[in-house]
Amino acid sequence: QVQLVESGGGLVQAGGSLRLSCAASGRTSSTYAMGWFRQAPGKEREFVAAISWGASITSYTDSVKGRFTISRDNAKNTVYLQMNSLKPEDTAVYYCAADLTRKFKVTTTAGEYDYWGQGTQVTVSS
Repeated sequence: QVQLVESGGGLVQAGGSLRLSCAASGRTSSTYAMGWFRQAPGKEREFVAAISWGASITSYTDSVKGRFTISRDNAKNTVYLQMNSLKPEDTAVYYCAADLTRKFKVTTTAGEYDYWGQGTQVTVSS
């Protein structure tokens, strides 16, 4: 079992920044790739970013490229999502997810992640 707890969400004005954190506990030695997803009201959950175990591979959805940065500190069992130049359309609940299958690859498919956090709300005002 892996437990994931997100933090760092909040209300920010357009153009501002937030840094989300996702702390993993439990079976962390088996935690490989990690991902961030988001879900806005009335919309499906969508992929935001992912990072491989050694951080050598990252992937981003097109709408956040150049604005968001995913990183990880394996010693702290924590993954981060630095979000800059935030836009109102970034408003959503953000979830982190753990992929226990892939170590040196990442997936953008939500169904291929094994564990999920409870989510943290990000609201960007215009």
